[in-house]
Amino acid sequence: MLDAVSSLIIIAAVAITTFATRAASFLVFPKDREIPPTVKYIGTILPPAVIGMLVVYCLRSTQVFAYPYGVPELIACLTVIGLHAWKRNVLLSVGAGTILYMVLVQMVFV
Repeated sequence: MLDAVSSLIIIAAVAITTFATRAASFLVFPKDREIPPTVKYIGTILPPAVIGMLVVYCLRSTQVFAYPYGVPELIACLTVIGLHAWKRNVLLSVGAGTILYMVLVQMVFV
């Protein structure tokens, strides 16, 4: 088991590394320099790609041939899509979909 000093050293190392990687972008792309088109393209393509990958990851083990036949997942996904189309708020739609899914699998489809 780690003692308190070792734990603090690990936390400090992780904090410094996280800060350094976030600060590096400001060193590479200062305000007075134009952002390259490739970086702009990646900035527009990457978020939807990550969301798509997360959807596939979350739904990959859904069993549609056994009870509850993927119904909780379907309801939660439709809720996320509907809320996002209505409010355009990622935190709201994903949060509400997650809470709804947990309620469905814990209380409704037992």
